[in-house]
Amino acid sequence: MMFRDRAEAGRHLAERLLHLKDADPVVLALPRGGVPIAVPIAEALGAAVDLLLVRKIGAPGHSEYGIGAIVDGHQPQTVLDEEAVRQLGVQQSYIAQESVRQLNEIERRRAQYLHGRQPVGLQGRTVILVDDGIATGVTARAALLGLERSGAARRILAAPVVPPEVAEMLRPLCDEAVFLAEPATFSAVGAFYEDFHQVTDAEVTALLDQAAAWRRQE
Repeated sequence: MMFRDRAEAGRHLAERLLHLKDADPVVLALPRGGVPIAVPIAEALGAAVDLLLVRKIGAPGHSEYGIGAIVDGHQPQTVLDEEAVRQLGVQQSYIAQESVRQLNEIERRRAQYLHGRQPVGLQGRTVILVDDGIATGVTARAALLGLERSGAARRILAAPVVPPEVAEMLRPLCDEAVFLAEPATFSAVGAFYEDFHQVTDAEVTALLDQAAAWRRQE
């Protein structure tokens, strides 16, 4: 399956998610690429849009090697790869320090993207977590584990494309998974889009402002 762009992929996903319209869902986008996917879904479902920012916690001296992640929300959650932490002998003091640093970056980005709008409450809600595609599943896994303690009644994961083995790994972590394609041959998410340009901060802000204005007019 090939998508023209993220907006088209979002519209196709929206068709597969219409059964959730009466549940008054919240659509959470993983920025930046998940935002152009989330907005058409939210419009089709009459839903609020918010962000779920996830920041990797890198190993000491090797920041690219992830030992966990911090997931934002009313009660930010730190999700750790306990085996990696144990093998590397990472101190809890380091994890606490890095968690604070990444949480500060999350708050900075949230303020930049949402202009001070408060996060949408998730307690008792149906939450649809959206990205423009899933390659390794590391970010989606951290996000779902973080949402586990958010008070959400149901957690739905939606993405246009995901490798079959990653889909199998993620399905047990959510109440429902909606994927448009699970190709056996998977090189990169961008290979399934004609237009897969890097989404800019300005685009994210404009799309979220558009969604907020649309909600106010309801």
